[in-house]
Amino acid sequence: MKLDVVLKKYDFRFPESLIAQAPASPRDSAKLLVYDRKKKTTSYDTFANVGKHLPEGSVLVFNETKVIPARLEVRKETGGKVNLLYIGHHGLVLVMADRKLQVGALLSLAPKLTFKVMRHNGKYYALRPSFRPKDIFAVLETYGTTPIPPYIKHSPLKESRLRREYQAIFAKVQGSVAAPTASLHFTKPLIAKLKKQGIDVRYVTLHVGLGTFAPLTQEHLDLGRLHTEFFSVNAQTAKALNAAKKSGRPIVAVGTTVARTLESASSSRGILFPGQGSTDLFIREGYRWKFVDALITNFHVPRSSLLMLVSAFASRAKVLDLYRKAIGRKFRLFSFGDGMLLK
Repeated sequence: MKLDVVLKKYDFRFPESLIAQAPASPRDSAKLLVYDRKKKTTSYDTFANVGKHLPEGSVLVFNETKVIPARLEVRKETGGKVNLLYIGHHGLVLVMADRKLQVGALLSLAPKLTFKVMRHNGKYYALRPSFRPKDIFAVLETYGTTPIPPYIKHSPLKESRLRREYQAIFAKVQGSVAAPTASLHFTKPLIAKLKKQGIDVRYVTLHVGLGTFAPLTQEHLDLGRLHTEFFSVNAQTAKALNAAKKSGRPIVAVGTTVARTLESASSSRGILFPGQGSTDLFIREGYRWKFVDALITNFHVPRSSLLMLVSAFASRAKVLDLYRKAIGRKFRLFSFGDGMLLK
């Protein structure tokens, strides 16, 4: 099927004023939409009360990836500014640049901190740093800025606050260029309350890459595969989640990244395997869920793979109907926006 025909099915209108420019304060004061798939009912609440709506005996699974300050401003030898976005490092440092760079060009970040352009593919460049490539995270912590999505154009938050607010409170494994935003609603008191309620909490890792925001292509549709992202599930977590699943406890994925991780690491019989690797799993309508029973997520941009994943959980028509209802109630949208529970 043609790309544009498919994307039009996942389009919706919304006022730009609903694009959240900062998180709710406190985080769990965000609005919550709850859709019960069996009862076909929709209700509304505050995220702080999410525990009232979770299925009994639920196990919440979070993504403990940590967003790195991945944006760097460097200067060419001519003095011109170049904005880079760190993507990864494998001997060389891989980046995306906002303008064309010549192979062999030298880019300066600070005294004695430089990058030499070794090769490129379109907007993507491989750079040789003047420091050890494995030290890139330390360099980014000192000189980088938070890579908030392009639709957050007027955030009142300065860099020091952005580093805190665009980060889950339990984030600890460095590697993402975007936050797993469903996690941003959770506070320490809320998690403590959920545990007291008898809800188990577990963690996996998926490093969110640029592909999360990249437009879908015809190739994605034709191959049925998306961008690749690194994930990891440790043995203890896999054992605990398999035991919970076997005993009938609902597995609640907090965010699309967790859903993608659990489904990628599961067998067709619904058994979760420990380990790490890369996933290019493309979840869309018609997908048969193997491990995830419920989903907590934000409201995603139109025509995106994230919206398609959510639509695989309830159906495109129902999800778009829920979006219309939320927009009508002035729910805040996207990364810093309000939340939804599909159960």
